[in-house]
Amino acid sequence: MGLGAVLALTLGGALWWQASRGDDGPATSRLPDAPILLPARGVPPSPDGIALAPAHAGAVREPSAATAWGGPRRGDEPTLSDRVVRYQIEARLDPDRHTVEGRQQLTWRNRSDRPVQSVYLHLYLNAFEGEGSTFMTEQRQGFSFRSGMAVGDGDWGYTTLRQVTQGGQAVPWRFVQPDGGPVTDHTVVRLDLPQAVGPGASTTLAIDFFDQLPRVLARTGYFGSFHLVGQWFPKIAVLELPGERGAKEVRWNAHEFHLNSEFYADYGLYDVKINVPQDMTVGAVGELQGAPVVQGGRKTYHFMQGDVHDFAWTADRRYAKPLTAQWTGPGSPPVTVTVLYPPEYQANAQPVLQATLDSLTYFSRTLGPYPYRTVTAVIPPYNAEEAGGMEYPTFFTAEGYAHAEPGTWNAYNLDFVTIHEFGHGYFYGLLGSNEFEEPMLDEGLNEYWDLRMIRDRGQPIALTTQRLRRLGWAPLISAFDMERLMTLAIGATDALGENSWDRYSSAGYGSVYGRTATALRDLEATLGRATVEKAFRVYYERWKYRHPAIGDLQAVLAEVSGRPEVVKRLFEQQVYAVRAVDDRVESLRSEELLPAAGWQQVQGRWQLRSREDVDQAVAAQRQAWRRAHPGAKSGLGPFPWQTTVMLRRQGAAVPQTVRVHFADGHVEQLTWDGAQPWQRFRWVWAARAVSVEIDPEGRNRLDNRLLDNSRRLEADGQASRRWAHEIAVLAQTLFALVTTL
Repeated sequence: MGLGAVLALTLGGALWWQASRGDDGPATSRLPDAPILLPARGVPPSPDGIALAPAHAGAVREPSAATAWGGPRRGDEPTLSDRVVRYQIEARLDPDRHTVEGRQQLTWRNRSDRPVQSVYLHLYLNAFEGEGSTFMTEQRQGFSFRSGMAVGDGDWGYTTLRQVTQGGQAVPWRFVQPDGGPVTDHTVVRLDLPQAVGPGASTTLAIDFFDQLPRVLARTGYFGSFHLVGQWFPKIAVLELPGERGAKEVRWNAHEFHLNSEFYADYGLYDVKINVPQDMTVGAVGELQGAPVVQGGRKTYHFMQGDVHDFAWTADRRYAKPLTAQWTGPGSPPVTVTVLYPPEYQANAQPVLQATLDSLTYFSRTLGPYPYRTVTAVIPPYNAEEAGGMEYPTFFTAEGYAHAEPGTWNAYNLDFVTIHEFGHGYFYGLLGSNEFEEPMLDEGLNEYWDLRMIRDRGQPIALTTQRLRRLGWAPLISAFDMERLMTLAIGATDALGENSWDRYSSAGYGSVYGRTATALRDLEATLGRATVEKAFRVYYERWKYRHPAIGDLQAVLAEVSGRPEVVKRLFEQQVYAVRAVDDRVESLRSEELLPAAGWQQVQGRWQLRSREDVDQAVAAQRQAWRRAHPGAKSGLGPFPWQTTVMLRRQGAAVPQTVRVHFADGHVEQLTWDGAQPWQRFRWVWAARAVSVEIDPEGRNRLDNRLLDNSRRLEADGQASRRWAHEIAVLAQTLFALVTTL
């Protein structure tokens, strides 16, 4: 839909445009097959009185009930998840017009104790129907999505509901804006059912729909013959019960498709048939059911996958011969790993395959067994980069690089994006986190676990190109240090636990990745690596297939570590609020304590001791001491020294270790833990102080400036060299990032 059409829309016309579109692309005069209710801004009351989750929900502090989502999975149930939905979909792709004809049988079970008259569907593809959507409106308001690719008049895409029936009866629907977005947003639709769904009962909706895919601009779409078909089918929202993710009453969790948000859905079974021209290769979520059926120059692929909450697929004429491998691991079924790639990125296929195999091993060992039989990785073609770096259950898209020689930034990024998108299969896929309201539980936790894998691999980041390496310039940085630099560049503007769209900026949303990873790395440094890993295994085992909240993560960390006060401090400062950490050494002084001049009592009588007398006595004592200690280090002598350290705190109070080194090798160590803005410490010791350092073990990497965490009494070049190193690394990082865009 073009700009002119958007500007011409009226309140009623907006819904008519969406409802009346046919398979010819633009609006037609065809009447809709189901009645369309009059438009209403926001969300009019539903017949059953069931409310929606608040528009600005996020950061759920309260742990969920023990029975939430049916309680922890024991392992002896007939299915891995408590399947709430079943999707049977037949899809036919026209690769020249970039359209999908869809027929869907959606079976949904009412988990609540009351009849449900209205249900909500997500039509995510309508985020790209034109400039009036919430997604595009937020982009015009200054937010950005990744590369911020411009959209041409012919690049838009949409989903239209052609017909919805329940038991043969037409189902009326209306578009709603649960988050108060513009009335021209059509990403959420409410269906008012002719027959209410009783407590514990199920209903089946027959839905005919049509997709016009957009040119790839955000996670989904086409470029040439390449098609990445994600968020393409009408998808039912989640009905939450009391005790689940902070809900007090039965409620629907259905948010508009915001620019920086992702997804949330119930677990179920997907049975999908995809019909494409015979010369196209297809990859999708789940397992292929037998060989594709060829008929009339077209081919039908049949995929099935249970215990997942989404389905996406790809089709392309240009894919090279797929690269495959088998993986086995304790507690997991045999897994077939497939990499689909275009000819121009053939050199990337093997590294992506290896990174996927390594990820299977690491995540299954450190979190829990991988339960599915397939993993499919897709490398999008050149000029379709926005389809890269996206996750779906058992299926993800990586990135392609024309030059990714070993030991370069591109090679590292090829690995990391693969690991990251696979890792979503756990934190987004198997745990079912609500990425609308709590992106930290997916993007943040996943980023942290990815960096742990990189660290455990012993894989530093090379901030250079192959050409510069040949010239002998090859700076390296650890993955966690790199994440810290990028986090500090973004700044601390938003609490980590908040939802995806209530953010100061898109960079504020982006901070969820690195700031969460850095905060958890600091928690790990305090609690110990083994403790944190055990806590995450418990979290995964307890909450897989159950949609945990942030309060559930906090409860597990507190329980397993046995140090709830440490966990609470971090969550209060960084997850439910935003507090910068900025501690520094303000000053270091070490002064020799010499005999004092003036009146003194000697054997009960006052005597005046002049400064000259004192100086002579001091000189004599020093001369005698040097004769007795030839070659002694500077800072030692016959007199004691008083050392004063002044510390400043201009951010959140975090426990800090303070370590002072003296000239004779003595070390004083103490803990600074308080909310006061400054602290002074003094020691009297036989030697002069040499240096003082806050956090010598590097536990608090959220600290805004690490260079002011230490001081020396005598100047040396170490600090300036560290400054130069950090500046060089940051400059090269920015250069490398720019060259990869």
